[in-house]
Amino acid sequence: MRLVRQSIERDGSGTITLHPEEPEDMWFAYNLIREGDLLRASALRRVTTESATGSTSSTRVHMNLAIRVTALDFDTQAAELHVSGRITEETKYTKVGQFHTLDLELNRNFTLEKKDGWDSVAKAVVREACDPVKSADVWAVVMQEGLANIAILTGHRTVHRQKIELTIPKKRGTGKQAGHDKGMEKFFQTTLDTLLRQIDLAEPKPILLASPGFIAQGFLKHIMDFAMRTGNKALLVYKSHFIIAHSASGYMHSLDEVLRSPEVLSKLKDTKYARETKLMDDFKTMLRKDDGRAWYGPKEVEQAVEKGAVGRGGGVLLISDTLFRSQDIGQRKRWVRLVDKVRDVEGGEVRILSGTHDSGKQLEGLGGIAAILTFPLEDIDEDEEDDGLAGRENLQSLANGQTDGETP
Repeated sequence: MRLVRQSIERDGSGTITLHPEEPEDMWFAYNLIREGDLLRASALRRVTTESATGSTSSTRVHMNLAIRVTALDFDTQAAELHVSGRITEETKYTKVGQFHTLDLELNRNFTLEKKDGWDSVAKAVVREACDPVKSADVWAVVMQEGLANIAILTGHRTVHRQKIELTIPKKRGTGKQAGHDKGMEKFFQTTLDTLLRQIDLAEPKPILLASPGFIAQGFLKHIMDFAMRTGNKALLVYKSHFIIAHSASGYMHSLDEVLRSPEVLSKLKDTKYARETKLMDDFKTMLRKDDGRAWYGPKEVEQAVEKGAVGRGGGVLLISDTLFRSQDIGQRKRWVRLVDKVRDVEGGEVRILSGTHDSGKQLEGLGGIAAILTFPLEDIDEDEEDDGLAGRENLQSLANGQTDGETP
């Protein structure tokens, strides 16, 4: 994302013009735009005209429109953002109050004015989106015999890009081994061809290869043999960026398990995902210890912050990005104030976790907010006994390492 223009007053009023340059930028836009905001962007609108003889004709006209946002629709797979609202300024072809849906596009500017001003969280989203040194993306291929799933892991989303399925002949029986080997060779090559259409060899990023048994190692050997045979120097240089790991299967749900592996996290330590996953693991470890340094839930965390326990020296506030998408302005301001207090007053660390990542999903199961304290507090929830049962069940399942969809 490129910052084109910024005009914000001390009271938070004003506008920011942004230029999205890659699909990930649409995710930032989705987390930035809220119902009631004023959005201005280029639009393509169908206009019907009537001639003197009474005949009508319809044409599509390019124009710049400003709308008061009423709804957003974000397609995570296609990274497309559609923003609906009422037109606020009359043009030659439109009237105030008419509905229109703006399709935000790559390489087209849009200008945003926040309904309730630019708070610290909104401005932080802009800073992160426009930071040229973003967290590195990670490509992942989880596979088993005849099945591979390719995904890309960014700081905010896990996007499934492609599924490859081929029937592999069985290797049992006389003369069957050659047919099986030939089938695996075709499967590996099809997967590699698909992967090469997705990645940019000129910008090396980590590529995680995960499978049961030795399939991932076999795939890496196939890749290097192909690179040597074809003289693909860029692919040969890429060798050091491959990471081999074990997975339970080649299905997408196995990826979360792989990414929680300490060995994999250590190799991906410079990525945003790995840092946040480690924080959630640290939080779960403290929950198991039950030493009063890990608390979750809105009221409990707010009390901990008020007592100065989420500050310098190791205090961490973990909060889900879904809380900032609330249509309740009062609720959003509540969380913004909490973030500001921890970060700017207490000097603690604040991590806003994406609900599309495993760590963010775990956090949502705990009410969307948790904290690692600098010193233990034992009596925060004495007045919350009525609400404690569901929380204790979530606490127990999380401490046992279970996530949504798992049973003890």
